[in-house]
Amino acid sequence: MRDAIYMQQAISQARNAWALGEVPVGALVVKDGQVIATGFNQPIGNHDPTAHAEIMALRAAAAILGNYRLPGCEMYVTLEPCAMCAGAMLHARLARVVYGASDPKTGACGSVLNLFEQEKLNHHTELTAGVLADECGTLLKEFFAERRLAQQKT
Repeated sequence: MRDAIYMQQAISQARNAWALGEVPVGALVVKDGQVIATGFNQPIGNHDPTAHAEIMALRAAAAILGNYRLPGCEMYVTLEPCAMCAGAMLHARLARVVYGASDPKTGACGSVLNLFEQEKLNHHTELTAGVLADECGTLLKEFFAERRLAQQKT
C-alpha cells in the first residue's frame, strides 16, 4: 500500500515530463516516510543526457541532505532504471529502489542486466519491481502513441 502511494506521486512527476515533451518518467526519494526530493525526465530541455528522472531526484536529495550518500533513503521511479541511473543509485548508497514498468531495451534491474545483483560491488540495494506497472507502462505507451500520431500528421 505504501509503495503504491509513493508510486502515484512518481507518476505525477512523470506527467510533468510529458507536459514538457519529455519521455514521461518520474522519480522521488523518500527518507523516514517523507518525500524529500522529486525529479522527472529533462534531458531534451536541459540538453543533458544525464538528466533522467532518477538523477534529478538524486541530485535534489543530495543537496537537501548535504551529502552525496543517501543511506536510509528509498527511490521510487516509474520505469526500470538504466545502467547510468542504477550505478548512481548504488553510489548514493540507497537502501531500496522501487520501480513500476520494466524496460526491455535498457533496464538494468533485470530486463537487460541487473547491476543490483552484482556480488562484487561493495553496496547492495534492495530492489522491488512492478509496483503499479500497468499504470506506469500505459503512461509511456500513450505518450509514444501520441508522438507517432503527431509525426504522421506532419
